[in-house]
Amino acid sequence: MKTVIVFNIIINKKGGTMFGYLFKKSSSIMPLIVMLQLHSANMAMGEIHSDNLLNESFQVHNGNQHIYDIVDVNRGSDSSITNAITLLLNKRQLSDLELLLNDGFAPLTGFMNQADYNSVVENLRLADNTVWPMPITLDVNEQMAQKLATNKTLALRSPEGAILAYLQVEDIWKADKLKEAQHVFGTTNPEHPGVAYLLQQTKEYYVGGKLIKKELPTYFDFNELRKTPAQLKQEFKDKGYTKIVAFQTRNPLHRAHYELTRRAAEAIGGHLLLHPSVGVTKPGDVDHFTRVKCYKKLMKYYPENSATLSLLPLAMRMAGPREALWHAIIRKNYGCTHFIVGRDHAGPGKDSSGKDFYGPYDAQKLVLQYAQEIGMEILTFQEMVYLADKDTYMPIDQVPQGSTVLSISGTQFRTMLNKGLPIPTWFSFPEVIEELQKSYPSKNKQGITLFFTGLSGSGKSTVANAVAVKLTEILDRPITLLDGDDIRTYLSSELGFSKEHRSINVRRVGFVANEIAKHRGIGITALIAPYQADRQHVRNLVSQHGGFVEIYISTPLSVCEERDVKGLYKLAREGKIPQFTGISDPYEAPLNPELTMDTSNMSLEEASQTIIDYLGKEGYLS
Repeated sequence: MKTVIVFNIIINKKGGTMFGYLFKKSSSIMPLIVMLQLHSANMAMGEIHSDNLLNESFQVHNGNQHIYDIVDVNRGSDSSITNAITLLLNKRQLSDLELLLNDGFAPLTGFMNQADYNSVVENLRLADNTVWPMPITLDVNEQMAQKLATNKTLALRSPEGAILAYLQVEDIWKADKLKEAQHVFGTTNPEHPGVAYLLQQTKEYYVGGKLIKKELPTYFDFNELRKTPAQLKQEFKDKGYTKIVAFQTRNPLHRAHYELTRRAAEAIGGHLLLHPSVGVTKPGDVDHFTRVKCYKKLMKYYPENSATLSLLPLAMRMAGPREALWHAIIRKNYGCTHFIVGRDHAGPGKDSSGKDFYGPYDAQKLVLQYAQEIGMEILTFQEMVYLADKDTYMPIDQVPQGSTVLSISGTQFRTMLNKGLPIPTWFSFPEVIEELQKSYPSKNKQGITLFFTGLSGSGKSTVANAVAVKLTEILDRPITLLDGDDIRTYLSSELGFSKEHRSINVRRVGFVANEIAKHRGIGITALIAPYQADRQHVRNLVSQHGGFVEIYISTPLSVCEERDVKGLYKLAREGKIPQFTGISDPYEAPLNPELTMDTSNMSLEEASQTIIDYLGKEGYLS
């Protein structure tokens, strides 16, 4: 019996280059991404038998000959590997896997088993008592967990389909996510981005076990800056650096950060490792492409040979004190001897009531508590502020009385960027400001999503249409209306109305809205979107590239039923439409929408003009 490989791209029948993925028929994506030179003029889109592939050499893009090793279940391969179930990793899982495979997460050798997980959550230590503050888990859904109960090997694939590693499953358990949130983040408030991800996006089961490495993820950006722990250690050794202080960041660096890091290196008489996280960070953060361009522009300001820039593929949790300790351990694995912990290290900021999730120096206190045990020297710094009368930066606790102190908060800086206001040179470097202005234009040039949500019959589609017309009249910009009925017809026609399918539908629309915002257009969506988690997912997605305005049409259910143009409420009351929002299925009202309006007590003109006025006030139209 022959193993059949199916390729999924069109090939020139006269021969030529093929690039794509190879698949086993009725199975998973093969661990192979290839560029092949086809020798047969008769080969076209269809099937390739593994016998032929295994006996031929193909010319890859660099001109060298290579015979690809293709796993064949009929040729005596390890059955546990051959029959492995496969899992396509999301961005966080991919980052975690990379750091497990390259020893950035040493002493971990795989995703945590249940004993290590429980110990870390409760005690900041692995089961063997080694300090480790952050759960490193692989989450799967119930269906996958059931499959893994009998098949103990899981192939872990990149988004492109390449198998990066095999997980030898030791434990499968259902996570107590509320307990994890309270212990790790100190809160169960979903306004904390780490808690929101855990409770709303993390699957319900965890699997743990050792990893068998195949290869590290492939990147196509900034490869010269993506150094593994082994590579950085060797570089430091070759250059004779014995004292290395690391600085963690997820933000662009300005003059205050530059002064802090330069002084830290000088204080220890050593070398600076600027080590920004370029995995998933906090929703709404500056994208890593822009940030790395800014870091590269900044490097010339450091004294020659005093600083190294390298990128860390870390998915941050924004866990404040625990995360700071985690960051210190990771930098030790990368060959550093010292680590900088600043004000509110890895904190997510404030909740909706204005209360900080963590105290400004909680992280410093926790890391200092464990510093000796983890073998790292910790440098703690206060907030750096600018003294206008001395034209210098200084820690805030060292400022002489009577000095003129200037500072710009992150929120103020973003506001200045959004409004196209000039940024003072004492705050940042001209090259950094220029990069940020290119990626983050003023609000009236940004993309934006107007996300209408409310019950059926609330008036959201009618108001959305009116707003679209008004915006078309006053703006010379592309405007796209994504109405719920049209989406169900053209984008999600195969979906039903189960909770799962409703979530899929909303997230699909969110993906389209994000693409519109990314290309600086205006997208208007009008959906019931009954679940807070889905709306938050869309907000997080769109906010990476543009503005997001959630508009809650809060028209009461009784009014919506009276309108009932389509007769849907009547059918739902009669039990003829199951899972109907507002009747037999819940609608979770938005927690903090930008606008709330009830169309039962205002005219269409008033409602639409209220939205136009809001957009003008916020700077989107000027």
